Amino acid sequence: MLSLGQSAEIRRVFDVADMRDFERLSGAQAGVHVPEPLIAALFSQLLGMQLPGPGTQYLKQGLDFIAPARPGETLTARVAITRLRSDKRLVDLQAVCLGGDGRLICQGRALVKAPTAKFS
Repeated sequence: MLSLGQSAEIRRVFDVADMRDFERLSGAQAGVHVPEPLIAALFSQLLGMQLPGPGTQYLKQGLDFIAPARPGETLTARVAITRLRSDKRLVDLQAVCLGGDGRLICQGRALVKAPTAKFS
């Protein structure tokens, strides 16, 4: 069952090899910082695998990137439920990613449609 304030987080380190793989797969230059799409993917993993979990449908997401992430640092991505609409199975979540030193990398919101079982 989903509840207001419920949260999930993941920690991940992107190294230089990950950045090279990103360049190879996307055709984009990664530069010296972790590419924003790699960081955004952490939220996709959280929403699709943990909260709400498998069967979740992504409706929209908006992220504001505040500071660059450095290769080799531990990133902590977290989502927390801020609103539930059980009649439509909609879940609003706050999304935040912090760098290894606690600085804010990005913040934003996501709206998803949760599997029916999560509202039973």
